[in-house]
Amino acid sequence: MPELPEVETVARQLEPELEGHRIESLEVLDERWSRPAPAAKLGAAVSGRTIEGLGRRGKYLLLALDGEQTLVMHLRMTGNLVLVEGEDVLDPSEGRRLYEAERSTSAGHLRARFVLDDGREVWFTDPRRFGEAFLIDDADLDGRFAGKVGIEPLSPEFTPEALGAMAAGRTVPLKSFLLDQSGVAGVGNIYADEALYRARLHPLSPAGSMKPEHLVALRDAVVAALEAGIDRGGSSIDDYRDGRGEKGTMQNEFLVHTREGQPCPSCAGEIVRIVVGGRSTYFCPSCQVKLRKRPRRRRPIARPR
Repeated sequence: MPELPEVETVARQLEPELEGHRIESLEVLDERWSRPAPAAKLGAAVSGRTIEGLGRRGKYLLLALDGEQTLVMHLRMTGNLVLVEGEDVLDPSEGRRLYEAERSTSAGHLRARFVLDDGREVWFTDPRRFGEAFLIDDADLDGRFAGKVGIEPLSPEFTPEALGAMAAGRTVPLKSFLLDQSGVAGVGNIYADEALYRARLHPLSPAGSMKPEHLVALRDAVVAALEAGIDRGGSSIDDYRDGRGEKGTMQNEFLVHTREGQPCPSCAGEIVRIVVGGRSTYFCPSCQVKLRKRPRRRRPIARPR
């Protein structure tokens, strides 16, 4: 599933290519991409609009349009947003033919296509068809994400103190804590494993068991893991491609993720795999310390004199 580094890579690559260009037409080829809005309605609402920017919030891509509206897109498990030009550009009938032909294959399904004013196109492809898009007024953006998308880990607001406030009293495992998008936005299965290894924290440790030094280590580790992913254009384990249609290389630099049975980069131990909250989790039992839940302080019992 594309996580923050993959989505950030796409946004950084495509924004300078798209900003200032007019969308001649948006053809939604799959009704599921725009639901509950009808495909034709979303296409008509976006066609003719000028792109003012492309950004990110958590794992969401934000295509800012004139008229103070934003087309919000989520890649979900297998979605890609790719700039297409030259001989690869399709006419509308060919685009629909390609989509229909690939619906039953493992190839990247063309679910929506943006035709720009210079003849280039932007394709949203998605083999498993979980990706989505919706148009929203800019004034409603913050409200739409409130309580669902938490603090941005690459922002100045992501401090050890903020992390501690989120974790206080929580008994949920650290791995599950990091995957909760209402807390830290954009961290998924890959980068949670990588961050916990960098912080030397066991994925099953209760979130509320962290001491100040652990909070500092985890905050720094989350940022370092995400920045490493961005620097390498994201992780292409399965379907992910960047905005140019190319694979990322972060998968070649994993410290623990998917490295079950291989040696730990820091010790002679072996990377193991467990399941936490239904997600495959990789870590080094020798390097990653398992913290204990802090016992509650008991109030002294008043004894009669």
